[in-house]
Amino acid sequence: MDPLGAPSQFVDVDSLPGWTDAYEAKQLDPHQNPVEKAQDDVRSPFPYRKDINAKIILWKGDVALLNCTAIVNTSNESLTDKNPVSESIFMHAGPDLRDELQKLKGCRTGEAKLTKGFNLAARFIIHTVGPKYKSRYRTAAESSLYSCYRNVLQLAKEQAMCSVGFCVINSLKRCYPLEDATHIALRTVRRFLEIHGETLEKVVFAVSELEEATYQKLLPLYFPRSLEEEIQSLPYLPADIGNAEGEPVVPERQIRITEKPGVPDDASDEEGLEADLSFIGSHAFARMEGDVDKQRRLILQGQLSEAALQKQHQRNYNRWLCQARAEDLSDIASLKALYQTGVDNCGRTVMVVVGRNIPVTLIDMEKALLYFIHVMDHIAVKEYVLVYFHTLTNDYNQLDSNFLKKLYDVVDAKYKRNLKALYFVHPTFRSKVSAWFFTTFTVSGLKDKIHYVESLQQLFTAIPPEQIDLPPFVLEYDARENGPYYSSYPPSPDL
Repeated sequence: MDPLGAPSQFVDVDSLPGWTDAYEAKQLDPHQNPVEKAQDDVRSPFPYRKDINAKIILWKGDVALLNCTAIVNTSNESLTDKNPVSESIFMHAGPDLRDELQKLKGCRTGEAKLTKGFNLAARFIIHTVGPKYKSRYRTAAESSLYSCYRNVLQLAKEQAMCSVGFCVINSLKRCYPLEDATHIALRTVRRFLEIHGETLEKVVFAVSELEEATYQKLLPLYFPRSLEEEIQSLPYLPADIGNAEGEPVVPERQIRITEKPGVPDDASDEEGLEADLSFIGSHAFARMEGDVDKQRRLILQGQLSEAALQKQHQRNYNRWLCQARAEDLSDIASLKALYQTGVDNCGRTVMVVVGRNIPVTLIDMEKALLYFIHVMDHIAVKEYVLVYFHTLTNDYNQLDSNFLKKLYDVVDAKYKRNLKALYFVHPTFRSKVSAWFFTTFTVSGLKDKIHYVESLQQLFTAIPPEQIDLPPFVLEYDARENGPYYSSYPPSPDL
């Protein structure tokens, strides 16, 4: 405790200058006008977002001294590592922290565990274990480091924390190259704030003097403070910018379909693909389909092979994905109509769609489709199930068949292949008839995956109740229609 009358050694995050505060925008040359030109060509996958930038703080100092909701401690698997960050946290937190850590029984690499802050100004400490870096196992190290940052942020979200102070998780003892690690840290935080930005008010990167220059150099790539800085940073982004959540993309898992295996593609074809990905109109549907009539004519004439059709479809999907990563979709995200929850009895990821939260007549459905792709792209790489709550929907929430057909046609093959079940909860007779016509005459391969679920009790036979976040109105409706047994089940605080 500080002596009476002495200034506190702790630093309030609200007193720290934000990432944008020290930035002095440079005047653009009116003859070149690069911002206008960039808007006509392509935007960064990490576009200028004033609302996200306002949450970011870069601070040179000891993370243990931050007065925020939680700070991050980087440690080893037994949570006994003696690195400068950990030692400072232990010193300021007091002896009770060591006693608390013994109860946790360690922490695996990539995981995150929570303790109280004890004598710290921070209320909580989130402990995580960064990977040991070896060049031959680079992919595994990247995935583990991503998991550290992602799990810390997820824990902060679940605990309704307002602010988080990050140390540099990749410690020198673990030999992780600082610049490589910083790319993962920044893009993971950026992607999380894009999807869950409303849950966090401040994210502080507490760095040492040695680390500060690297963060100063790379922050503009992921958090550009103006359109000009966005354009200037674009050429310096790495080839792998991760998926929709910042997770590293494993090259071995990407399958490239070519028309003539073993034969290099024509150079002009590659240039055409690059142009397709680069020149996307400002409108969400611009240039998504190409010349559809010409493609259909070639199909009827038998001039497009199956491989060529797959290649064309992959190009179309890539354009959608590129647009989804560049667009501001925060208004769609705020609806909480699509979110990830736990796993089903088979260990498959559960995605929830809340029909009542989709005001079809009031939102831009093109952006809704982009948001679906933005969220689902990394989920669909492995088996998953969808739970659609039709509960208490009305005419203003009905997704028409044209939109659903567009979505089904646009998404990548992995979406259809890895979707193992679609649970249609609280269906009406009308919705069942509509679904039957849609799966019979409009799309193929979906009918056998749909399961109509009349009650939550029936749903819980496939998905344990603790593995799914239920909107309160769904619980209330089910209790009213099927008995009060499930009304005592606690709803998710986020819904």
